Amino acid sequence: MFQSPGDILISIGGFPIYYYGITMAFACIIGVSASYFLFKKFNPDKNFSALWDISAYVIVAGLIGARLYYCLLNPVYYSANPIEILNFRQGGLSIHGGLIAGILTLIILSKKKGLPILSVLDSFACGTALGQAIGRWGNFFNSEAYGYPTDLPWKLFIPASHRYPEFFNFKYYHPTFLYESILNFCIFIVLCFVMKKFANTHPGITLCIYLILYSAVRIFVEHFRIDSALDLYGVHIAQIISLIIILFALTLIIILTKKANICKGNRP
Repeated sequence: MFQSPGDILISIGGFPIYYYGITMAFACIIGVSASYFLFKKFNPDKNFSALWDISAYVIVAGLIGARLYYCLLNPVYYSANPIEILNFRQGGLSIHGGLIAGILTLIILSKKKGLPILSVLDSFACGTALGQAIGRWGNFFNSEAYGYPTDLPWKLFIPASHRYPEFFNFKYYHPTFLYESILNFCIFIVLCFVMKKFANTHPGITLCIYLILYSAVRIFVEHFRIDSALDLYGVHIAQIISLIIILFALTLIIILTKKANICKGNRP
């Protein structure tokens, strides 16, 4: 059984330090470090030190994108409480918004720095998967993003103050944060092998595999979650967006593969 120790790690002078913030900071540091290491390994002749400069902007853009996307999916609350949009410290981030903002920022800054865009995206895809595996534990500390009631041995206790009214009489729920954390770590391992095989011959493929695998994981995990921000005809918006991303990534794989084969065929 899992049970959160609470959302506040310590208070200093009446100012609370949240587990969520600490977890996200640690996830960003580890994720960026992994991205840097992988890019350096497969692109030793490139200016890999520039990735540290880029990563700072990517993290900020990702957080802003994730927050704005989350707020857009909860229009009733945030239209009535607009100042709460700026309240990052108490959670409320959507990975899809973060991915869109992060990828766009990486493309723009990589081009500006003269770095190979697809190789940078591949490296950050791996780092993102690892960062997500760590970052999901922030949901654990906040007692949020949990699933339907369950009595499984790995059940998660949710305090009454964080339960949904329709499930108030239930104490234990699916720890969906744990499901996604474990699966994201598995994705990271798979991506490391994919990058080893395709980094130099088919740049961009690792990113596509990440988008497909994470989207599949999200579709699976959403079946257990009861806190979807928005549903369309009974289907979670996260599942719909994930399906669109899968189709996009599959199309991109076809394009990149054809491009790589053409380039290979033109070699003397």
